[in-house]
Amino acid sequence: MTTPRASGVEIERVRANPAGAYITVAGVVIFNVAVFFEWASSDGDGFSGYEADSLWPYAAYLGIGFAVALLYAASRAYRRQHRGLSLASMAVGLATLLQCVAWLVDVPGAAERQSELNADVGVWIGLVGAAIWAIGSGLLAKEPEGDPEHDRIRTGTDAVDRDRGPAGGLDR
Repeated sequence: MTTPRASGVEIERVRANPAGAYITVAGVVIFNVAVFFEWASSDGDGFSGYEADSLWPYAAYLGIGFAVALLYAASRAYRRQHRGLSLASMAVGLATLLQCVAWLVDVPGAAERQSELNADVGVWIGLVGAAIWAIGSGLLAKEPEGDPEHDRIRTGTDAVDRDRGPAGGLDR
């Protein structure tokens, strides 16, 4: 998208690459699938993410909300992202990842069930999904193209970048 100026200067509004949002969506989908696997097992009994702790489905549904919001922002926002939304999604993805790690170290709820609980395959799948979720959100948040100072200014036939200084941009 370029904006023509009367003085012969055009500004190309650089937009963020939405690849991070798509990676986030993949991580959220993996995490949502993980909730249906066994997250804890004890004496032959297995508990899915839904049965083991209500935190897991909540985190999965929160991830769906963030994924939809990131995709909506990518399609509607002027520069294809909302930096605060990307950072909030990354924070929740990291918190979910850390909760998965905590479950691998020690599964909560053993005192309630009067037996020792062991982490199961669902935790590992959730860990991978949460990591992909957080990484995707981080990739989108670090995307410099969403910032106005990275716009490309074109004068006549010369193309320059505002953020490169005298060698490749405007001298400020």
